[in-house]
Amino acid sequence: MTKQSIVSEKMKFLLALVALQFLYAGFHIVSRLALNMGISKVVYPIYRNIIALVLLGPLAYFLEKKERPPLTFSLLVQFFLLALCGITANQGFYLLGLYYASPTFASAMQNSVPAITFVMAAALRLEKVHISRRDGLAKVLGTIACIGGATIITLYKGPLIFKSTLQTLGKSVEEDDIIFAKTVQNWTWGCIYLFGHCLSWAGWLVFQAPVLKKYPAKLTLTSFTCFFGVLQFLVIAAFVERDAELWKIKSTEELLTVLYAGLVASGVVFSLQTWCIHKGGPVSVGVFQPVQTVLVAIMACLVLGDQLYSGGIVGSIFITIGLYLVLWGKSEEKRLDSQEKEDMLTTPLLDEESGKTESPHVSNSTLQGKSICQ
Repeated sequence: MTKQSIVSEKMKFLLALVALQFLYAGFHIVSRLALNMGISKVVYPIYRNIIALVLLGPLAYFLEKKERPPLTFSLLVQFFLLALCGITANQGFYLLGLYYASPTFASAMQNSVPAITFVMAAALRLEKVHISRRDGLAKVLGTIACIGGATIITLYKGPLIFKSTLQTLGKSVEEDDIIFAKTVQNWTWGCIYLFGHCLSWAGWLVFQAPVLKKYPAKLTLTSFTCFFGVLQFLVIAAFVERDAELWKIKSTEELLTVLYAGLVASGVVFSLQTWCIHKGGPVSVGVFQPVQTVLVAIMACLVLGDQLYSGGIVGSIFITIGLYLVLWGKSEEKRLDSQEKEDMLTTPLLDEESGKTESPHVSNSTLQGKSICQ
């Protein structure tokens, strides 16, 4: 492969990562616009997951015919629980948090998911914690930084840094003070809901790992998760959204937000993220996560007229630092573990009877060649 083609591949990968964060950022803004239009917090995810199911279902059926293990009642129960955690609780808490807080801090809080996932996996002994090694220490410190940042965002709003003209045009100082008081009143609840969203997301990731070992057909698993998620939201809607008017798409704008959530956020993003992970690994994708927060902050100020406060900025910085520490620790752990395995395979073994050194994975001719070169 030529140098020019290597650069071209790297550029494609970087552009794909940036595009992925743009699409994610757009979803935060589109979801907030949908809520501002009055779309129900229950109806919106139902439509989103129905579109995702229609998109992913046929692909799963045709592409994974040979990979699908036989379905059992136990697997269906696990799919149901995955949907409860990864779809219903995850998306429900997200929309509630987004309604009371802002897209910027929803994106910022999501940066803490890798750290929360690490804590859950370590508590369930699915993740090893080498506290005496630098990788283990980095993951622990990163987790503390993420939790600290999320706490700062929740409990401390701080002075106003940027006031958008979209929100303040034609308003008096007294009106701004009233808006600020109402915003502070709802802010804590919004951040608590977003923290619940992150907990649900992390729990879904942890629970998904053992299920995938039993059922490795990823598209089919995702389709079943969407299906059970729709059923669960329909049960909730039967109690809280009985008004038929709430189910109607009343404008082109509402239709576009629902289509973006279903087609782009659940379809295109899924495919693009899978391609990026295949090309560069999950760590490379995770490292670009804070770019999404910056994009959301800019879009929210320009499109929604959101305001920026110092508490959110400080908390976001802590979460971003924690994210990088956890990702670096995970990457370093994989490198050290693979190095240890390689050393075990290449280290010569002492034959007690002959007194000669032998390696079970290296031929005698290779060893002779090494000794001649030395």
